[in-house]
Amino acid sequence: MLKKNFTDLALLIMRLGFGGFMLTHGIPKISMLSNPSDFGDPLGLGPTVSLILCLIGEVVAPILIIIGYKTKWAAIPAAITMLVAAFVVHAKDDLATKEHALLFLFAFVALFLAGAGKYALDGLRK
Repeated sequence: MLKKNFTDLALLIMRLGFGGFMLTHGIPKISMLSNPSDFGDPLGLGPTVSLILCLIGEVVAPILIIIGYKTKWAAIPAAITMLVAAFVVHAKDDLATKEHALLFLFAFVALFLAGAGKYALDGLRK
């Protein structure tokens, strides 16, 4: 019977996987900074503010999550971005369309609750 606890390894895999895949959604949006008016405005804050908030949730926060720095704090904007994606941007879409955003949301909430684990910059400081 396996007696080792692999929680820290699981958190590392989760951080790398979900953070890395989130970057594939966020990095292409960086080029939209040259013309933010093309970006949507799901919350009525204006396309520039919406794009900046999206980039924080899809680029900055995932980078922090991947390296495990301030992971719990970084998971908050990432989760909020996925809440907006699932329930505002894709509000009228079917569950299959919302599924990616919801999966990311659950992962970021779990990372917020669990933290980065010991294989992270947060874990090294302890």
